[in-house]
Amino acid sequence: MIKNNPHKAIIYWLLSGCALVYIMLVVGCLTRLTHSGLSIADWSFMDVIPPTSKEKLQTYFEKYQQSPEFKIINSSMTIDEFGSIFWWEWSHRFIGMLIGCVFMAGFVYFFLTKKFTKKTMWRSLILLAVGALQGVVGWWMVKSGLVKNPAVSHYRLAIHLITALTAFAFSFWFALEIIFEPKESETNEGKRLFPFLFTGFIALIFQIILGAFVAGLKAGLIYPTWPKMGNEWFPSESILVSPSFMQNFTNTAAGAQFLHRSFAWVVALAIVLIWVYSNKLKLSTMQYKGVSWLIYLTTVQIVLGIFTLLYGVPVVLGALHQTVAFALVGIFLFLLFQTRRA
Repeated sequence: MIKNNPHKAIIYWLLSGCALVYIMLVVGCLTRLTHSGLSIADWSFMDVIPPTSKEKLQTYFEKYQQSPEFKIINSSMTIDEFGSIFWWEWSHRFIGMLIGCVFMAGFVYFFLTKKFTKKTMWRSLILLAVGALQGVVGWWMVKSGLVKNPAVSHYRLAIHLITALTAFAFSFWFALEIIFEPKESETNEGKRLFPFLFTGFIALIFQIILGAFVAGLKAGLIYPTWPKMGNEWFPSESILVSPSFMQNFTNTAAGAQFLHRSFAWVVALAIVLIWVYSNKLKLSTMQYKGVSWLIYLTTVQIVLGIFTLLYGVPVVLGALHQTVAFALVGIFLFLLFQTRRA
C-alpha cells in the first residue's frame, strides 16, 4: 500500500513525525511522574548539547537552586539526585527539538525537490505551525511553575498535551490521505457510523483533558479506592469547597478525580454504542478491525485506570495509562478517516 505509492517518502516523513510525537508524549509522561518537569530553569538552542561532566551539570543545578521547587520542596537535594530528574526533562526537550528539526528538514527537502503538491504543501505548513505552537506552549507551561508555586498550571498542562495530540493528529491524517487515495467505484456503508465515531472522539478528547487536570493537580494520589471515593460515591466535603460551582471540579484535586473517573464511563458507553451500531452495518475489514480495537483498548484502559489509582500512580502504570489513551486517539482518527471517505 505504501511501497508502490509515488509519495512514499512524504508518507514515511509524516509517520516518522507521528512516532516521534508518541515518544515525546511517553517521555513527557515519565518526566511528570518522576517530578522532573521543573528541573531545567531555562532553555536555549545551545542546551541541545548535554552536559558531559559534573562541572557542567553543576551550572544547571545552581540555576535550579534558585527555583521555587528547590527552595520549598527539594532544598536538601544533592547534585547526584538532581541528575536523576535533570536527564528526564533534558530528554523531553531534546526530543521536542528533534521533532522540529525532522519536520523542518523534511519540509525544506520536499519543497526544494518539488515533491509537494499544492495540497500537501499547505498541509505541511499547517503541521509546522502546530509544531511551533507546541514548543511555545511547552515553555509557557514550565514557566508557570518557576514563578511562585513549584507546580505547573494544570490548565497549561492540558493545553500542552492537546497541542501535542493535535500535531500527531494532523501528521497522521495527512499521511492517511496520501496512503488511501479515494476510488470512484468505492462504496462505504461505514459512513453511517461517522457521527457516532465523531461524538465518541470528542468525548475521548474531553476525558484526556480531564486526565491532564488530574495529573496537574496530583489528584491521582488521593482517594486510592474504587468504585467509591473513600467511603462515599460523592465526597462533597472534599469537592464542594469553592463558591464557584465549576471551580469545585476544575481547581480541586477531589473534583478533578471525580470528573475523570465518572466521565470514563461516558466514553466507555459511547464506544459500546459504536460497536453495537457497527454490527448492523457492512463494514470493510479495516473498519471492522478498528472498531474491535476500540473495544479491546477501552477495556484495557479502564483496568489500567483503576489499578493506577489503587496503587498510588506508579510510574509504569501511569505511563501505560497515557500510552493507551494515545493509541485510542490514533484508532479513532483512523476510523474517522475510513468512514468519511467518498
